Amino acid sequence: AAPRLGELDLEAHLADPAIKQRFVTPMFDIIAPRYDRFTRVFSFGMDRHWKAELTRWLTDAIQPAARVLDLACGTGDLAFAAAARAVNGRVLGVDASSAMIDLARARAKREASHGNVDFQVGDISVLDVPSASVDAVTAGYALRNVPDYVRTVREIARVLKPGGVLLTLDFYRPESALWRTLLLSYLSVAGNWVGWLWHREPVVYGYIAPSIDHFVSWQRFSGTLEQYGLRVVSVQTKLLGGVALHFATRV
Repeated sequence: AAPRLGELDLEAHLADPAIKQRFVTPMFDIIAPRYDRFTRVFSFGMDRHWKAELTRWLTDAIQPAARVLDLACGTGDLAFAAAARAVNGRVLGVDASSAMIDLARARAKREASHGNVDFQVGDISVLDVPSASVDAVTAGYALRNVPDYVRTVREIARVLKPGGVLLTLDFYRPESALWRTLLLSYLSVAGNWVGWLWHREPVVYGYIAPSIDHFVSWQRFSGTLEQYGLRVVSVQTKLLGGVALHFATRV
């Protein structure tokens, strides 16, 4: 039998890109049924506003015939928002967690108006998508969870058309040591408590704090986008840099 997540060395898995996904994918399979509820509760409802802001950017940036790719789509929040705008286009949501994809597909059947959206299990670092074929990429809480975020940025740059847009939302490692300690301490205590309460697996939400500590600041993330031909148009920071929304275009 596969080991329980709590029996795995979280720090070792976060530090080693070769094994990180072995922890992350089963974790998301476990939390999938309560993931949306958790993100709302954990962020005191702010997650809904952040995604709404990202959606407004997307609506302004794409045409109704756009082809949109939603990476680490989860249960489909951003994919459905994109589908409402790209009414004559296509939206594809990709996630490594089959449980998340099952929930997104079930949601698509309930929301029958979105016939222009599809979901598939896949590795967002190696996309089965032709080069320069996508008008927009959205990524909510995606790049922090991949084994190598730089590789995924490079892949995003590959699939985007020149002039195409990238919109991301994620937690980042604050540069202020004091604020970083306070934020990560809250996320660790609250995450472990909810993880135990809901799943008897503290680490499934306790994971968030160390995953942020192993990630980069939003400033460094901006630099990586620029390095791979993605010009940063706008950044909106939240929680004193602990969360950021990036809007970039493919050069």
